[in-house]
Amino acid sequence: FVTGVRLTDTVTGEERTVDCKGVFMAIGHTPNTAFLGDALPLKPTGYMVVEAGSTKTGVPGVFGAGDVMDDTYRQAVTAAGTGCMAALEAENWLAENE
Repeated sequence: FVTGVRLTDTVTGEERTVDCKGVFMAIGHTPNTAFLGDALPLKPTGYMVVEAGSTKTGVPGVFGAGDVMDDTYRQAVTAAGTGCMAALEAENWLAENE
């Protein structure tokens, strides 16, 4: 059983223990999009702008999926799902633009 968790501040290195009965790990809450610069439209929070219900970005042939575009659910299962969507949309785009 979980009785607590030891946390380390990644800036200061300070460690502390928090008593708790459960732990939920969160990953991917900061989209890794800084390298894109102005190449793609981004939200103020850094997430890619995609068409509603799609993974299409504002650049033809470029698709966003997972932690770089999902600022709502931010779960591994939705990252996998949008990854599948992006793969299928990319396949369709390539077939139409040969």
